[in-house]
Amino acid sequence: MHSSGENPVKTKPLITNSFLEPIFKLSAHHTTPKREILGGITTFLTMAYIIFVNPNILGDAGMDKGALITVTCLAAFLGTVLVGFWANVPFAMGPGMGLNAFFTYTLVIGQDVNWETALGVVFISGIFFLLLTFSGFREKIVNAIPFSLRIAVAAGMGLFIAFIGFQNLGLVVQNPATLVGLGEFGPTVILGLMGLIVMAILEVRKVKGSLLIGIVITTILGVFLGQIDFPEKVISLPPSIEPLAFQLDIFSAFNLGLMGAIFSFMFVDLFDSVGTIVACAHEAGLTNEKGEVKRIGRILTADALASIFGAILGTSTTTTFVESASGIGNGARTGLAALSTAFLFLLALFFTPLIGMVPAYATAPALIIVGVMMFRNVRLIELEDFTIAIPAFMTIILMPLTYS
Repeated sequence: MHSSGENPVKTKPLITNSFLEPIFKLSAHHTTPKREILGGITTFLTMAYIIFVNPNILGDAGMDKGALITVTCLAAFLGTVLVGFWANVPFAMGPGMGLNAFFTYTLVIGQDVNWETALGVVFISGIFFLLLTFSGFREKIVNAIPFSLRIAVAAGMGLFIAFIGFQNLGLVVQNPATLVGLGEFGPTVILGLMGLIVMAILEVRKVKGSLLIGIVITTILGVFLGQIDFPEKVISLPPSIEPLAFQLDIFSAFNLGLMGAIFSFMFVDLFDSVGTIVACAHEAGLTNEKGEVKRIGRILTADALASIFGAILGTSTTTTFVESASGIGNGARTGLAALSTAFLFLLALFFTPLIGMVPAYATAPALIIVGVMMFRNVRLIELEDFTIAIPAFMTIILMPLTYS
């Protein structure tokens, strides 16, 4: 009896007397610091691919790739710290996939807008998102868009991202007779396809960090086959953000022709974030008895502020990442997990020589897999009802076909 009575006395102070307890309420969420840190590491491993992919995509807009590596890590760090501390949720933020493709290929290349003005568009969309969050109008907007179209937008964006991935891989090329055609199977295409196979196998086996592992393996193979030069240094100070930071052109973004882009960024971020937040919050037990997400106002405010900060630093829209679910599945329940993820993004800054050597054909498979992830919820659309199927299909198919 005496020994069993000692256990609560010994174990309870480890949490309640910790400086972490008042901030993250670990005991209330039935978790421990170790579980939160491991959950945060898991989330980082599953989304670390953005450190390689985001600079490659935004680099096509004419932006400095070295600075983009630093900015990507800083934007992920700031957004994740903000939502972790303020909302106390195990969510991670970073420059959104799909939104960065829209930034580069639709706005900058498609509409011939310079990247400085495009950053201004992202900044203004973040301000509008913030105003919607404060006003409480966001719920009405979300509810006004049919569920099928919300799913269709995500699915169409998935096809668009996958299409860009196939292009970066060199598997899909321009053809004057048929618009697009099959590329030649050279060494880099074969390496990229091998990376895609590795990622697919690891995803099927539910291995944490599958995309990152695939990128690393493809890059290593490229080095051994003489397709990539190994950097002279592995660790160094991060590249300066001076080429991108505070370069946004807000004045030029206030153009009637760019209003559509502003609202596109805002609404896609809104729907993407709300869908991710609802799914992850339910998994983490962060909903009330009505299924409503606790502290959703703070989460969305942090999301909007992260986009504003990101635009100032020099990256496209920052959003809540669905990869947060991997950390939640590993036990993460509080903002301590988010802080663990954020710290690892900060640590990654000092390995930029390794990050900079990763080629587009190594990150292209990750875009294809992310495209699959975004597309798979198409099963939720009631395709047997043609009043739903036709607008959903048009939304999905026209995104990749119009490159928009």
